[in-house]
Amino acid sequence: MSKLLHKPELLAPAGSMEKGKMALLYGADAIYLGGKMFGLRAFANNFDLPEIAEITEYAHSLGKKVYVTVNIFAHNEDIDKLPDYLRGLEAAKVDALLISDLGVWATARRVVPKMALHVSTQANTTNYASVQAWQDLGAERVVLARELSLAEIAAIGAKCDVELETFVHGAMCISYSGRCLLSSYLTGRDGNRGACTQACRWEYNMYKLGEQKRPGEYFDLEEDEHGTYVMNSKDLCLIEYLPQLMDAGVCSLKIEGRMKSVHYVATVVSVYRKAIDACWADREHYSVPQEWITELNKVSHRQYTTGFAVSKPDADAQVYSSSKYEQTHDFVGIVTGYDKEAKRAYFEQRNNVKAGEPLELLMPDGEVMPYVLYAMLDEEGNPIEVAPHAQQKFSAHSDVELMQFSLLRRKVVK
Repeated sequence: MSKLLHKPELLAPAGSMEKGKMALLYGADAIYLGGKMFGLRAFANNFDLPEIAEITEYAHSLGKKVYVTVNIFAHNEDIDKLPDYLRGLEAAKVDALLISDLGVWATARRVVPKMALHVSTQANTTNYASVQAWQDLGAERVVLARELSLAEIAAIGAKCDVELETFVHGAMCISYSGRCLLSSYLTGRDGNRGACTQACRWEYNMYKLGEQKRPGEYFDLEEDEHGTYVMNSKDLCLIEYLPQLMDAGVCSLKIEGRMKSVHYVATVVSVYRKAIDACWADREHYSVPQEWITELNKVSHRQYTTGFAVSKPDADAQVYSSSKYEQTHDFVGIVTGYDKEAKRAYFEQRNNVKAGEPLELLMPDGEVMPYVLYAMLDEEGNPIEVAPHAQQKFSAHSDVELMQFSLLRRKVVK
């Protein structure tokens, strides 16, 4: 019997102000983001302190939360700079900090003692004793390592009272919960301090990968004219296993992707919003309709896997032929407004888009509808047939009122 008393939170990534607001509008209960320092996504746009205060105020106006990553493995110079930054986050009224380093944890406990602290997945928490230890140190929540099965998560949930968070969707690293040394060794850019080059997904040229004391035994590799991709993990997708996660007592279901696009964040959040609502309403009869899978395939992703949730990953958990993403739809525009009297919808272009071509709209309420642009006008009111310029603003006739922040997309023709 589940000990879960509350509907689990849907937690989404926010790599920029726009992505954060879109995640909240499309159904996330909370977002996590990084500042300009101390986070593990150095190449995301990230937020300075005034921007963190702005997005936090926006989230709170919707009754939602903001968590900030302070999860690098800190060196001495990092610790020296940390107190002022922590006080800035407290002043911004963020809801919790995500921390992996024990020194950062101790500093935060001393400098901002009232701040809620969550244990980052980078801490590699894989057993109930570690969860209990973090709880004794004052953790409000522990983000479990990705390397756990559903049974292990349930066993931890049965023995621990602290909140548990797990990843349910997004990219997977060939590492232990993201603690990888490849980037640092090969390029000098430390993935554990936010500067990962994704060296695991480079094109490597090799014919056979074996071990000296195991003659004749080789890893299952395939190589084409482009190379091979021996560490190129498929993307995690646990949408089918929400009942088991809820029964295990997981309180927060997390989507990976601060480096992903607005289209990715909005679409994946929209699908998981529907899934969590449906599962919470009736866990016993929960099922995943094909339309949800179709939506998840529309965004840029690698093939999906269940990771460690059901069984330990084998050779099938990797993609050997390419490190490229796949998707069925392109994101071509976003609705910025609607004029009821003129019956005109206003857009901002995100990809070359033309009048008359078949498109579709994904709206913040999760609905998808077909749409065709016609009677297009540029910002000056001049008739146009195409919007070719990056982030070009234009309008089009629409008898139907379109919701602001709806996404306009086009099926990829191969």
